[in-house]
Amino acid sequence: MPITPATATHSSSNGTADDAILLELVDENGVTIGTAEKLSAHQPPGRLHRAFSVFLFDERGRLLLQQRALGKYHSPGVWSNTCCGHPYPGEAPFAAAARRTFEELGVSPSLLAEAGTVRYNHPDPASGLVEQEYNHLYVGLVQAAPRPDPEEVAETVFVSPAELAERHARDTFSAWFMTVLDAARPAVRELTGPSAGW
Repeated sequence: MPITPATATHSSSNGTADDAILLELVDENGVTIGTAEKLSAHQPPGRLHRAFSVFLFDERGRLLLQQRALGKYHSPGVWSNTCCGHPYPGEAPFAAAARRTFEELGVSPSLLAEAGTVRYNHPDPASGLVEQEYNHLYVGLVQAAPRPDPEEVAETVFVSPAELAERHARDTFSAWFMTVLDAARPAVRELTGPSAGW
C-alpha cells in the first residue's frame, strides 16, 4: 500500500485507548468546524464528527461482515459492516475508506462507489460511548479473500440477506449497523441487482 501523508503520520488507528488520533468535527451539513481527539469525541454526549462506512459484496451479491476484534475499546467483539472508521483531518472520506479497508481486511475493492451520507446519534450500551456521526457511505465489490489484521478484526463472513437476518437475530451487532445499512440500501440494490435480494 502506498504511504500517504495520513498513513505516514498515523501508522496505527486500531482503536486502542492510548491512540492520540484526531477526528474532524463537523456541523449538521457536514462542514468541518474543528478537530477533537478520538476518544473524547465519543464520550457522552458525543461530538458530531466525520466517519465512513463501507459495504463490500462478492460476485454472488453477499455482504462481507466483520466481527470487531476483542481488543477494541469501542464496541469490541460485535459484528458490523465490512469496514468503518474516521478520516484523518483533511483526508478525503473516499481515500480513508479505501485505506482502512486495506489496513483492516487486507483487500482493495475492485469497485468502490459513493452511496450517500447519514447522520445519527447511537449510544453504545456496553461502553457508554456515543456515536455522533456524519457518515459517508460506500458500496463496492471485492474479488480477493480477506486477510484480516487480528488486532482489528476477529472474524469475517459473507452473508446473503437471509443469512444476515438470521445472524442479526442471534448475534450482537454494532449500534450503528442497521442505520448505515438501511441508508446504503438504494446503492446496494443498484450494485448487486434485484436477484441478490437486498
